[in-house]
Amino acid sequence: MASIQKRGNKWVAEVRVDKKYKSKSFNLKVEAQAWAVETEQFLKRNGGLVNGKTLEDAFSRYAKEISPLKKGEKWEVVRLKKLSRYEMASVQLQELTKDDLQSYVKNELKRVKPSSVNRELNIICAVLEAAVKEWKWVGKNISRDIVRPKNPPHRDRRISDAEIQRILDSLLYEETKVAQTQREAIAVAFLFAIETACRQGEIFKLDWVDVHLNESFLRLNDTKNGTPRDVPLSIRAKQLLVKMSPKTKGKVFDYKQSSSGVIFRRALELAGITGMTFHDTRHEALTRLARKIDLLDLARMVGHRDPRSLMIYYNPTATEIAERLNAP
Repeated sequence: MASIQKRGNKWVAEVRVDKKYKSKSFNLKVEAQAWAVETEQFLKRNGGLVNGKTLEDAFSRYAKEISPLKKGEKWEVVRLKKLSRYEMASVQLQELTKDDLQSYVKNELKRVKPSSVNRELNIICAVLEAAVKEWKWVGKNISRDIVRPKNPPHRDRRISDAEIQRILDSLLYEETKVAQTQREAIAVAFLFAIETACRQGEIFKLDWVDVHLNESFLRLNDTKNGTPRDVPLSIRAKQLLVKMSPKTKGKVFDYKQSSSGVIFRRALELAGITGMTFHDTRHEALTRLARKIDLLDLARMVGHRDPRSLMIYYNPTATEIAERLNAP
């Protein structure tokens, strides 16, 4: 129940709902009345919820209970700790407003790209959804109402044959030799990625027990979407695997992905190549593979449940398309 009283030069609004009490002072009576109506509705709508929990509390609980169930636990926990340092994290969930989140978006866009902000907004949305549906800490996920920044266009970086050769030279790769050093193994992994469209993480987790050279396929058990898949192997892909000295078990690329990534980036610098990442091999591979196999087979090979998502990675040039149009 709400009451409005004048005390001195101020109008004081008081609201009581189920033993919950809130009050606030205003210069104008109409402001006090509007606040009282809104606050009374809020308290009635949020009856039975846990009070006093902040956004930081939600980040912490999510990191302990839900993040460990995900493949990307490590980096999600890092982001949650970062988000916990923002001013909005100290706000109680039932007091958190859309404007608080919109202010966060505005400030972050001054420092980082829209895609980075949207990734963090995805986490915030997931945390608030858990606070609504699982923990009963708040009655509404307000992150669904904010205006998100527009992501930049998807990358369409292709890798030329000349660039491939410069990278191989930087890694001291020789086509006729078996890979014996980490640099040579990274070169093989790079070529293998272009041949198969496998992701860097999938390649460095690959075990020989899942490689079936005679049957021309390998099994990826630990994939991005969590669904194992079989990847067919071309003659070239099998030749590259042979360079890694096949065994009955053990890692095919028996080096840490993190250190290999550092070495690969240094090789790019040595080769004088800019604007490229290892993941661009997936763009290159899918564009090349699309010339050889049909769309459904390609989607199955690379693990895309929706073939339309292949358009993100398929980036032929107009000249390449024209060459196929004019082929006899």
